[in-house]
Order: sequence, then C-alpha cells, then structure tokens
Amino acid sequence: MNRFCLLIVAVSVISCTSSIYNDNTFLKDGKYDSEFPDRNCSQQLEEISNTIRLINSIAFYVSYVMDDSSKFVLENIKSVNLEKTAVQQITFNRTASGTATIIYADQNKVAVLTVAHIVNFPDTIFSYFIKPDGYVTPYIESVSIKTKQTNYIPDFPSGGQLDILEIDEQNDLAILGKRFDSLSNLSLPVFNYKLGKSDELQWGTFVYVFGYPFNYKMISEGIVSPGRDPHSFLINTVFNRGSSGGIVLAIRDGVPNFELVGLVKSVPAEFEYNIRPMIKEHDLEFNPLLPYKGEVYAEKKQELRYGITKVIGAETIQEFINSRKSSLYNKGYFITTLTN
Repeated sequence: MNRFCLLIVAVSVISCTSSIYNDNTFLKDGKYDSEFPDRNCSQQLEEISNTIRLINSIAFYVSYVMDDSSKFVLENIKSVNLEKTAVQQITFNRTASGTATIIYADQNKVAVLTVAHIVNFPDTIFSYFIKPDGYVTPYIESVSIKTKQTNYIPDFPSGGQLDILEIDEQNDLAILGKRFDSLSNLSLPVFNYKLGKSDELQWGTFVYVFGYPFNYKMISEGIVSPGRDPHSFLINTVFNRGSSGGIVLAIRDGVPNFELVGLVKSVPAEFEYNIRPMIKEHDLEFNPLLPYKGEVYAEKKQELRYGITKVIGAETIQEFINSRKSSLYNKGYFITTLTN
C-alpha cells in the first residue's frame, strides 16, 4: 500500500513540473528574455543569416624611409620631397575583415551596415627614431602614405567593391554602398527586424550573435552584462577575427520576436612586440637548433582577451542612421530600415 502511494506522489510531481515548464505565460512580460527559446526558430535564424556578409578591406601604402641624420620633424615634413629625400622606399598593405549587414537593396543599389574600424585606415602613418635606451626621438624615421584602399564583399558582383557612404569614427559605425550594373541574379535579402533598445537589456538576457569569425558564417549564443557606458553592453560570446560588425539579436516575449540590440565591436586586448626573422618568399624553414644570423624585425602582436565582447547599442546605431538619412537620400539610398 505504501509503495502504491509513493508511486502516485511521484507521478503527480512529474506531471506538475511538466505543466509548469509548458506554461509560457511568464514570457509575456514585455521584457527581453533571459531563457533559451522555448520552440524551434531555425527558419527565422536562417533568414536573418542570409542578410549578413563577409566584408574585407585592404589598404596599400608606400613608405619613405629617412636617414638617421636627416633630423626631420613633423612640423617641417610637408616641405620635404619624400621621393628625393628617402634612402629607401617600401610598399606594404594592411588588411581587415569583418561582418556587414544588408540594410538596403533597390534599383541596383546596395548598402550595408558595419563597424568603422574595419574600413578606417589612416591616410598617413609616421614612425620615429628610437635611441638605444628606448627613448623615442621627435625625428621622423619613415612616412607611410596610403595610395589605395579597397573594400569588398566577395559574393557581390564585379568584385564586390563598395564605397564608404557614411562613417562615424567616434561611435565606430559605417555604411558602405555601391550601384552595380545588375543585381537581378543575386539574392540580397534586407534585414527587416525591429531595432530594439539596448538600455532595456538586463543581467542574463539571452542573445544570438551572427558573424564571420575566421571567414566562417556562424551563429552563436551569448549572455548580456550591462555596460558601464550608455547604449553599450558586454556579452560572453567568443570573439575572433571577422566577428567585428556582427549583429546581436535579443528576443522580447518569445520567438520569433527578434530585435536588433547591437553590433559587435571589439574585445579587450593587449599588445606586445616580438622579434622575428625577416621572412622571404621560397625561404626554407629555420632550424631552431642553429643560431639565426639574418636580419630581425620587431613585430607588433595583439593578444585578445576572449570571452569579453563589447557591443555598440541599438540606440547609437539608430542615432547614426537617422543623422545621416538626408545625406544618404541625396546619394540615392532611401534607407527606411532601422530608423524607428
């Protein structure tokens, strides 16, 4: 008799627990959800993923190297004929990759939203002579001038080159676009979900993050920690090269109520310098058992602090787009998305 009673009690507990789990009324509170989605939303997530693209940028420079006896300072460098004065000319490039989201596609014109630091390369770079004790002198060692920059999305027509339409360096936002001869054979879905409010995110809010880490289209999940600055927040999603510019989506009262609450910006990082040998094409691998006798270079290396990803909030995005709307209209881009 006792065993039968215990069985009835156990079944009752299991039944009650199951009914509470299936009761979704607790989600209807008007706030962003901190729970994992309670039902399948793969279709919506796939549609959203089709609006993001890998974006690459490359800047080409020519560097004019001065003799250590030249004593050129920044104030008079403009009066110097660099080609005649330099003892050496070197060409090099800088590259960046990230994620862009299509926010406009009409009449053969396309516009994408991303972060500015992917495409914002300096026009001129100065380096200075350093004394043996490490003291940086005011004398210029080299002047590097940007000669060309290309921003492109690989699967867009004609090489996918895009122009920078609007840029906000302070808030790290940019809109790129281009008019192509034809887009009829290319599927370019525009992101059309609601722009949310990052200030309403709470500790533990659940988010989806879309991007191209290491050139792979990926979706990942994250948990929000409100930021110290207004209209910004942190997520625990792992950040890699290519993640910058990725969209962050929160859910308000269950799927498919997705809202764009931010763009992935960066992670904390530290820089260190490593001495490395000069690498030439077709060189054999260096034997670590033998002393290296060739030229060496100081290489600046960035060490990322994974697990702390900074996000630009939706309010900053909205303010940026609204403030540039007239300029975009004059250029023929009648953007109506993300302008709540």
